[in-house]
Amino acid sequence: MRDQDHALEVRLAAAAAGAVALLVPFAVIAALIVGNVGWLHALDHDVSVPVHEFSAAHPDWARFMQAWCLVFDPWTWRLAALALVIWLARRGERALAWWVGITMTAGGLLGVLLKLLFERQRPSFLDPVATAVGYSFPSGHALNNALGAAVVLMVLLPRVRHRPALHRWLLIGGIAVPVLTGAFRIGLGVHWLSDVLAGWLFGLAVVATTAAAFAARRGRRPAADHALIGAQE
Repeated sequence: MRDQDHALEVRLAAAAAGAVALLVPFAVIAALIVGNVGWLHALDHDVSVPVHEFSAAHPDWARFMQAWCLVFDPWTWRLAALALVIWLARRGERALAWWVGITMTAGGLLGVLLKLLFERQRPSFLDPVATAVGYSFPSGHALNNALGAAVVLMVLLPRVRHRPALHRWLLIGGIAVPVLTGAFRIGLGVHWLSDVLAGWLFGLAVVATTAAAFAARRGRRPAADHALIGAQE
């Protein structure tokens, strides 16, 4: 029992520390944007302009990036999460199913609220490779890809620990897809570098925060059950 309690405390501490470690740089980026700090704007510009010029000169590459971002749209991850919720519920893992649903819903809604709060304009080019509606900060694609991939990995990786090849490919895919999607949003000229970085950070921070809350809730339940049994005796 003590070993289980210790393992729970370690997971809870790691999740809480992870949430703080992710939210702090996100808050720094947000503060720099609100303060309209010159060097951040210059960095965004210095990255976006040459990347956009490369994309404009290679239309086949631009079409590939557009197709990739369409496949890994935020709604793709939401539908994947819904399928995961149904699968977990059918297996009787209702608490974990609730965690998946709450995490994905909270992350998506918070991302929309942050866009409305900051109202940052998207990059503007005379000859755009692609266009997108809405505000720019944080990147919804980056946020939801990081969010969805982290949720899927946290649910599936422990179940395939004895299948090293599948475990390795899941981990590679879970990292590569959000990274490439965020990079392609910059390549298409619809997001600044700081939008994408903030999206990744905030998406992972939501997962870490809800994981900490989930671990804390699971830690309280055995104690409550034990107290109830003691009272009945």
